[in-house]
This record gives sequence, C-alpha cells and structure tokens, in this order.
Amino acid sequence: MTELKIPIIGYMKSPYREKFGIPRQPNLVQVESYIEMLEPYNDLMAFEGIEEFSHLWLIWQFHDNKNAESTKFRPQVRPPRLGGNKKIGVFATRSMYRPSPMGLSVVQLKEVKKIGKSVRIYVTGSDLLDGTPILDIKPYIQYSDAVMDAQSGYAQDEPVRKQVIWSEAAELQKDQLIAMGSLEIQTVFELQEVLSLDPRPAYQHDAGRVYGMLFAGLNVKFRMIGFDVEVLEIQCEHKEL
Repeated sequence: MTELKIPIIGYMKSPYREKFGIPRQPNLVQVESYIEMLEPYNDLMAFEGIEEFSHLWLIWQFHDNKNAESTKFRPQVRPPRLGGNKKIGVFATRSMYRPSPMGLSVVQLKEVKKIGKSVRIYVTGSDLLDGTPILDIKPYIQYSDAVMDAQSGYAQDEPVRKQVIWSEAAELQKDQLIAMGSLEIQTVFELQEVLSLDPRPAYQHDAGRVYGMLFAGLNVKFRMIGFDVEVLEIQCEHKEL
C-alpha cells in the first residue's frame, strides 16, 4: 500500500480542550478559535485575497484518537446521532474511525492577523480540538458547495437543543469569575451553546449522573434534569474560588 505524506501547515488553537463536549458538526456553536500557521506557510502573501471569502474549508487530521490507531479497519461504526447502538457503514458517517484520519469542516473567516512572526487565521464555528493539525485551507464557494436540496439521511435536521439552567452555587461562581475578570460573558454564552447540544456520549443516559468537561480554561460539572441541562459547578482550571 502506498502511503501519502501530507505536510502540517498549522495547528488549531481552540477552547475545546478535550473531545468530550465538542459539537458533532461545525457551525453549531459559534466559538472563536484560530490557526497558528507554521513556517514556511506563515507568509501573508499566501493569504492575499482570502478576505473576499466569508467561509473556508479546513482539512485536518484526527490526532487524539488512540483507539482508532490501535485497531484494524472497521467497515461499520455506531454514529452518536443514531443513539450509539445502530451500526452503519463507515463511509456513510463522519466517524473518526476511518482508514484515513482526516476531517473536513466549514468555518467562518474572521480575519488573518500577523503577530510578530506568527500568522493567525481567526475563524468561528470550528468543531476542532485544541492542537488539531491543519493540513490545508480552501475557500468555500457558495454556488457550488451549497446544495440547498441535498438529502442528509439520518442527519437531515439540526439536533434539538436543550435548555441550560444554573444551580445557585454555579451561578454564584460564574458571577465571581466574571467580576474577577477570569471569565468573559461571551465564553458563558459559548459554554451554554455547547451544553445545549447535550455533549454526553450517545450510550450514556444515566439519570442524575454528574459529568465533567473542560472548556476554554474552565472545569465545568453538569447533569441532566428531565430535558434540561443543569450546570452544577464552574471553576478555572487548577484553581478554586
């Protein structure tokens, strides 16, 4: 089998610090992140004209997927959208368990910024883990890439969002972090959007179970109450109020 060597052109800097909690598709949560370009690709001339496009395609590598690396080819997988129980062909899914560990995401371009010797591509709507290797960047072409009458099988409709509520303790912690300057209102909004998508694994629906998640430098604990998501605790990583 011939192996194809593809260079890494940059790395994603994202508020998603672990796989748990990342939206299962791009543009479901409008978090801001940026790509730190590597040499020799950190050349502003390589991005001349990109500001004329509102959205970009990112081609990237699944890099934190040890289970997939240690197993043989899986012809079928269990998509979370189908409850994590029903098997379907891997090429009919966007599962990370695939023969070529490559992903594809559409994001909105905010700006290209040079900071010292660094060139950063700021985007919103990414579904990439912090540290994800970026393999290529291409402009999104509206007239050819947007197929309005396309059929999307079991993923035709956007997931139903849950209501996010805050316990008294978490509300107090949130207000204190904001007052201390350790938490921005925009980050709170983004966190609520992530939680509204129900980040639990498809096979875990234990009533009353407390889940922990890292997001944007925060340790967050939550649980499900009926159809609602209740935030129980929010702390800065490695710190206590």
